[in-house]
Order: sequence, then structure tokens, then C-alpha cells
Amino acid sequence: MTGTSNHVDEQLLQRWTAATYDGLADLLADAPADVWDTSTLCAGWQARHVVAHVTMPARLTPEQFGAEMAAAGGDFGVLSDTVAARDATLPTTELLSALRSPALHAWQPPGGGAMGALSHAVIHSLDVTVALGRPPVAPPGAISAVLDHLVAAEGAFFGVDLTGIRLEATGSAHTWGDGEPTRADTGALVALLSARTLPDGRALPRR
Repeated sequence: MTGTSNHVDEQLLQRWTAATYDGLADLLADAPADVWDTSTLCAGWQARHVVAHVTMPARLTPEQFGAEMAAAGGDFGVLSDTVAARDATLPTTELLSALRSPALHAWQPPGGGAMGALSHAVIHSLDVTVALGRPPVAPPGAISAVLDHLVAAEGAFFGVDLTGIRLEATGSAHTWGDGEPTRADTGALVALLSARTLPDGRALPRR
């Protein structure tokens, strides 16, 4: 198995996270208004829902988040869907401002650290850009770091089954695993490892 190094400086991870959110904001700010209503790789979510989801830390205080979690019965999936559906109706200027928020750029998921924050930013940015057929907004190094992080977990984070599968990154000599090849650019591979279905219909099997 070959790939890039898994050891990346935490400050670099934080800079990549900020750059990813800023890049997504730039993309959406410059795009036609109807892009906000475009379907993404997150089933049932448009671009505005994805942005509403990732920007929760810029809008909700810890106390508000706790109240939302209690209202969702402790189920983060229910909370995510509820907040995304509600806050997707916010003005796009407010959502763009939240994407650029220093509070969001500094946020880290409980127990996830800087890599967890970067993974969240990169994966959800790809939900938008891959669905739109646009180049990634995340720095190339950020995508590679998240890809290595997901591969190292052997599919555990999102429940994908990598048995008998060799991942091959186009444009490089990097491969992961052994077996039937799945060849795509690094962003698409991250999406596949995150249990997404690509626009061409490809998906990894689930456990």
C-alpha cells in the first residue's frame, strides 16, 4: 500500500480547513443563484443544506447546540437534518459569512481534533463540488491528508467495505489496498470512502 504521509502539522491542518471553507464561499458567491438549490452527494441535501450543516459552529453556542441535541433525543443525525432544513432558508449572504467565520475555521469536533475538522470541511466541500462537476476547493494536500486518514481507518468511519478493492488515484502512482481497482481522482476517492455515490453511479459496498 502506498500513499502520502499521515503525519501533518496541526497548524497546517487548521490552515487547510480555513482555506477549504473560504474556497467554498468563493465558489458559491461567484456562482449563479440557482447553484444553491443544486443537489449534492449528501442524499436529499442541496448545496444550501450542506452549507447550513457545516456552519453550525459559527451560529450555535455550546448551549444552543446542547438544546438542539436534547430536542433531537441525543441523535446527531436527527439534529443535523433538523438544523440543515431550518437554516438552509437563511439568506445566502448570512451562510457565506458563516463559511468565512473565524469561529468556524477554529472549530474542532469533540474528540476529532484538527484532522476531524479538516475531514468535515473537505468531505462536505466535495459533496458540493463533485456533484457540480467543479474542481475541488480544498487544497490538494488537504484532500490527500483526508484520503490517507480515511484509508487508514479501513472504511470504519462511514461503514464502507474495502475488502478486495484497490483504490488508485488518477494522476499519481498512489494506490491503497489490493484487489479490483477503483480508479478516480483523489477528491472522488474521498467521496467514495465517505459512503457517497458519485454522479456516474459508482459507490463502494457497505459493511
